[in-house]
Amino acid sequence: MIFHSPHPPITVPAQSFSEYLLGSLGDRRDRPAFIEGPSGRVVTYGQLRDQARAAARGLAARGLGRGGVVAICSPNLPEYATAFLATGMAGGCSTTLNPLSTDDELVSQLNDSGARWFITVPPLLDRATAVAARTGIEEIFVFGEAEGATAFADLIADGMQDGMRADAEPAGIGDPAEDLLTLPYSSGTTGVSKGVMLTHTNLVANIEQFSAVGLVDADDVVLAVLPFFHIYGMVVVMSGALRAGATVVTMPRFDLEEFLGAIQRYRATSLYLVPPIVLGLAKHPAVDGYDLSSVNWIMSGAAPLGEEIALACQARIGCRVFQGYGLTEASPVTHVCFGENVDVDKIGTIGPTIPSTEMMIVDLESGEALGPGGEGEVWVRGPQVMKGYLGNPEATAATVDAEGWLHTGDVGRADEDGYVTIVDRAKELIKYKGYQVAPAELEDLLLAHPAVADVAVIPVTDEEAGEIPKACVVRAGDVSGEEIMRYVAERVAPQKKIRAVEFLEEIPKSASGKILRRFLVARERAAAS
Repeated sequence: MIFHSPHPPITVPAQSFSEYLLGSLGDRRDRPAFIEGPSGRVVTYGQLRDQARAAARGLAARGLGRGGVVAICSPNLPEYATAFLATGMAGGCSTTLNPLSTDDELVSQLNDSGARWFITVPPLLDRATAVAARTGIEEIFVFGEAEGATAFADLIADGMQDGMRADAEPAGIGDPAEDLLTLPYSSGTTGVSKGVMLTHTNLVANIEQFSAVGLVDADDVVLAVLPFFHIYGMVVVMSGALRAGATVVTMPRFDLEEFLGAIQRYRATSLYLVPPIVLGLAKHPAVDGYDLSSVNWIMSGAAPLGEEIALACQARIGCRVFQGYGLTEASPVTHVCFGENVDVDKIGTIGPTIPSTEMMIVDLESGEALGPGGEGEVWVRGPQVMKGYLGNPEATAATVDAEGWLHTGDVGRADEDGYVTIVDRAKELIKYKGYQVAPAELEDLLLAHPAVADVAVIPVTDEEAGEIPKACVVRAGDVSGEEIMRYVAERVAPQKKIRAVEFLEEIPKSASGKILRRFLVARERAAAS
């Protein structure tokens, strides 16, 4: 059975990404595109477009053209968008790097992507210089100024000069459906990161798709706390808001008090978040000290959000809390649960598919396509699905089949209306005496306990059962392991009981908020050996 979107299909504009976002500014030219949160510095839409065009010329003068790769490693700043847009305008492709990556991880991504230019910030310059020496990087640029690197502002100034030689003009792109715009790397939560090849058309299509659901408009103020290097922050927050003509307030890092203060100061209307931040809004006492009345809605993504936490956040903040779903390989959005008329009993779902997106729920054992209520792997198909993994046709074929279905690796079920509940990752299911136990279900349950601040559930090898569920808990109050196990046992089927508990100071997570269970599992195995 194929589930179809309840929304009308979209027509994908045959445009480059920059032309789609900024080609016609209209009355937006003097409106704020970005506000730098800590300083209040404003960049208008006109300034953004002019500076991006100039930076594209500057990069072209240094040899960037079709197929060239620029690496961007920076916290959220207005200049991040300038660099991202400029790279695409010049016909190049950006690969976005996590500033918290190790040197070896940075080197691996730079070498795999073939990046020749590196854009960063002064505090990261020493690391950038060290990793550049181990790669094919030819020149380093910085937002700001630092000895040993070219100021990004100088690159813009170069591009604004009259009389630049003809071969310095940006080459632009050929076919937007074939030319790569960006090369993010998959999160690596279940294995080695791979370069995800996303074209201009992939991103244009996805923005057109989720915009049709009616998220952000020109009057909105969007707080950008999610990192732009991650596909969620890059496309949904940064790019989606620019297409709508909204104002984006950038935050270079997440700090709860600074985050709450920015909402109050800039009267933010729209919050794109991840479950750990939603959890903080629901439970942290600091929230009561700030005026958050400007917030119209909260959208959570990147990991499952438990219904109880969503309801608690909704009641405390006084706005609707919704969920969306996607993955890097889908540019990223495939599902959105959003709208004034969405029933409250749908709050635990990721919604139906967005326009022009099909879905199947496929049984993990038989491969059969299931109907409503059936639980299996979520497959999606649409114009936002990636071109493939860079230099890895085997992994591409294993993820996107010959009919164009993207096998997400996530387990879910759809109701009669096509609203999907994500159960867990297919590869993270715990096998207890032959039963499949979903860690995310137990985590959602435990997060509702008042003495639990955060939690991750992992499999532990057991001679009798095969695997047993173990809870790694960050305490918010006095609670024992026995109390944790009893709390769960009273609320779940016998095979889902927590059978071991460990208390930790912190749960390891990716920048997008996903629990890095593989680190906890590796730690557990090392301790057992």
